[in-house]
Amino acid sequence: MKFETLIYNKAANYVEIRFNRPHRLNAVVELFYQELIAALAHAEADEEVRAVLLTGEGRAFCVGADMKEHGAGERSLFDRRQYLQLGNDVCETIFELDKPVVAAVNGYALGAGAEMACACDFVIMAEEAKIGFPEISIGTCVGGGVTQFLPRLVGLAKARELIFLGNKTDGKEAARIGLVTKAVGTDELAKSAQDFISELASKAPVSMRSAKKLLNQASYNNLDAQLIHELDAVFVCTTTQDWQEGVDAFAQKRAPKFKGC
Repeated sequence: MKFETLIYNKAANYVEIRFNRPHRLNAVVELFYQELIAALAHAEADEEVRAVLLTGEGRAFCVGADMKEHGAGERSLFDRRQYLQLGNDVCETIFELDKPVVAAVNGYALGAGAEMACACDFVIMAEEAKIGFPEISIGTCVGGGVTQFLPRLVGLAKARELIFLGNKTDGKEAARIGLVTKAVGTDELAKSAQDFISELASKAPVSMRSAKKLLNQASYNNLDAQLIHELDAVFVCTTTQDWQEGVDAFAQKRAPKFKGC
């Protein structure tokens, strides 16, 4: 697919979506959000794609809103609301995508960039990179579901600290507090992310989709309801060819080859 603000690269069984506004450190504008939603929808609809990798072109993952472009234009109150809604829609789309989404954070991930990272299933971050939520420091507020996602990752007390103070956190500290999955050297980031997402993409797609949905909804359900949902998911998995392939591969001591059906 061709985009103005993104680079969409399809590998064997996953897609890399690279934010492509390096001249503005991948700061977001309406078109960026619109194209990202379209790219994610395309990846979700492609049966050959089993996972999605998000990263940034150049020196940053995403530094949040493009304040220069916002200041240059004139928005009605309705237009402002629509732009903010797009930010929420992007994070919701990432969170609810039926395939795992991995963020590879290079450079800064601030504001909307940090919110998108928190919505991902996994975040691999360069040790020297910085992630943060500066919104309160500039008179606005966090969005994109971060007030729900962040406490799940780091606990409520640490989430308050990160959001209220707005201090930037480097990759090592972000990994230590559970904000990101792991931190690696800057030179290792691309390979580490590719290795990680390749391993994810090798798993059974139906099983992965079920597990992601179960984990995402777990905090809303009581135990009885969650057990029923898990029972249904396990039963559905046992009706697939991939389930039989998994059983056969285990018995034959070989790696399974899943087809997603």
